[in-house]
Amino acid sequence: MIAPRFLVSLLLVSLALALPGRAADEKKEFEVVDFGVLAAFNYVPPGYETMVPGAPPPAADPSGKPKDQIPDFVRKLDAKKVSVTGFMLPTKFKDGKVTEFLLMKDQSGCCFGAMPRINEWIIVKMTQGGIPPLMDVPLTLVGQLKVGEVFEEGYLSGIYQLNGEKLLETKS
Repeated sequence: MIAPRFLVSLLLVSLALALPGRAADEKKEFEVVDFGVLAAFNYVPPGYETMVPGAPPPAADPSGKPKDQIPDFVRKLDAKKVSVTGFMLPTKFKDGKVTEFLLMKDQSGCCFGAMPRINEWIIVKMTQGGIPPLMDVPLTLVGQLKVGEVFEEGYLSGIYQLNGEKLLETKS
């Protein structure tokens, strides 16, 4: 059975693609992406499939490598300049500014104790210094998105990374 959340996300993606775009001669500075698309699929981190009761083992390709779990509609965002809105969870500071943080789908991971799924956060590394700590308010960033497993010291830390270029807005 296909999850209703997944179907809704696919419908939203389809509608967005069907809407008339800008004139062909206009260049888009960036593509607007939201967590409805980024989190629209199930991702089971390698090695964790046995921790989910009743979960089947991940499929493998003919070479024996685990099958890529990130769908093509998300993979196509790799290396694109995007804007994305979420909530900040700072991880590194320099001179009172946040230089690295997690941009999360919602505040549940930092405030209410619910563990977000791995496709509900983006590892952000600011390229031009840092930005003020802006917790508990939605913020929109622009930067180049990398889609694919991110390993730090041998551990999977995420599947999205954004080289943050600028802060567009915050909402209060």
